[in-house]
Amino acid sequence: MGKPFISPVYNILRVPMSKIQANSYNPNSVAPPEMKLLERSILEDGYTMPIVCYYLKEEDRYEIVDGFHRYMVMKQCEEIAKREDYCLPVSVIDKPLSDRMASTIRHNRARGTHSIDIMVDIVRQLTEAGLSDSWIMENIGMDQDELLRLKQISGIASLFAEDEFSEAWESDDII
Repeated sequence: MGKPFISPVYNILRVPMSKIQANSYNPNSVAPPEMKLLERSILEDGYTMPIVCYYLKEEDRYEIVDGFHRYMVMKQCEEIAKREDYCLPVSVIDKPLSDRMASTIRHNRARGTHSIDIMVDIVRQLTEAGLSDSWIMENIGMDQDELLRLKQISGIASLFAEDEFSEAWESDDII
């Protein structure tokens, strides 16, 4: 029997903000009124949820998987930054990039809106990394129609390599 799974939330680290960086694949956006509400929530209640990060050993930095907007609140609100001594609570996950991308999407989908362009790019990257349509649909929480639409928007034919198409008809077939 292997060692028991222990959720990352049981090992929260206090990480200096200077060691945290955004990822390049987060499609989530939050409107200004909700950002103000998030700032007020953190002012009133403190940080109640950690930032989820992946540790980049070679750089000794933490890349955000989830919590970018909580990070931005600290960057933009000096009162919060000072109170928190310029540190954020971080929960670390250790997963390859494709799984981190899927984690970001799963964390975000119920909370915000996604940029179509970034979603198209994520689907392209995951497809080019060799992940199947079924893996993408299962791990990002989208149905086949949404995946097809994102692939169509990209206009990149290689994204359809896994799809089966019926053979084209020939002109002599027309009566």
